[in-house]
Amino acid sequence: MRVLGPIVRLQIQRWPLKTGTRGDRVYNPAPILAVDRLAVAPDGVFGLDPAQGWIVDVHHRAHPDTRNADGRHALSLGFTGHYAAIEEHFSRSVPLGCAGENIIVDAAGRFMLEDLAPGVAVLAPDGTERLRLEVPAVAHPCRPFTGWLSGGISEAEVLKEKLQFLDDGMRGFRLAGEAAGFVAVGDRVAVLETQSAAGAAPG
Repeated sequence: MRVLGPIVRLQIQRWPLKTGTRGDRVYNPAPILAVDRLAVAPDGVFGLDPAQGWIVDVHHRAHPDTRNADGRHALSLGFTGHYAAIEEHFSRSVPLGCAGENIIVDAAGRFMLEDLAPGVAVLAPDGTERLRLEVPAVAHPCRPFTGWLSGGISEAEVLKEKLQFLDDGMRGFRLAGEAAGFVAVGDRVAVLETQSAAGAAPG
C-alpha cells in the first residue's frame, strides 16, 4: 500500500447543503459539522460530536431527508492539495471541507480517479488497517456550489469553465463498499496495490 497522508478533518452534513427549487438552488455550507470520529457502514456514516454524541449524516439512508436513496452516495473523500488548487483558481480563501466531503486527507498535488482506482484503506496511527473502501466515481460539482465559490457569478460560459475545472476529482471522490468500522482524525489513508503490482515478482 502507498500511504497518501493523514486524515486532518472528518465531517458530516446534518441536512442538505443545497436549498431552493430546481433552477434556483443556492449552496450553503452551514450544515457541515466537523467531528472527531466517523462510524462507517454501507448505508452511510454517523459522526461523533463531543457535545451532542453520534449524529446521522444526510447521506445515510436512515436520515429522514436522505440524499442517498440509491445507496451510491454514502461517503466521500477529498484532499488538501485540491483545496489549495481551488483557492488559486478562484482567487479566494476556501474553507477546508466546504465541498462537504466526509474524509479530508492532508496530501499535496492533484489526484485523479485512476490514481485511486485500486481502492483505499484507512490505517490507524500504528498501521492497523481499519477498513477498505472502493473508489467508484468522482463527486461531480454542481452549479450551486460552483456559483457559491464564484461569488454568485451566473454567466453561463464562466460557470461552464469553472464546472469543468472542479470535475475529474477536484471536487472529491465517492467511496463505496461493504466495509464497516470507525475512522478517526489522525488515521492515514493509503491506496491499495493493483493486482499486477501485488503479484509482480521482486526485481
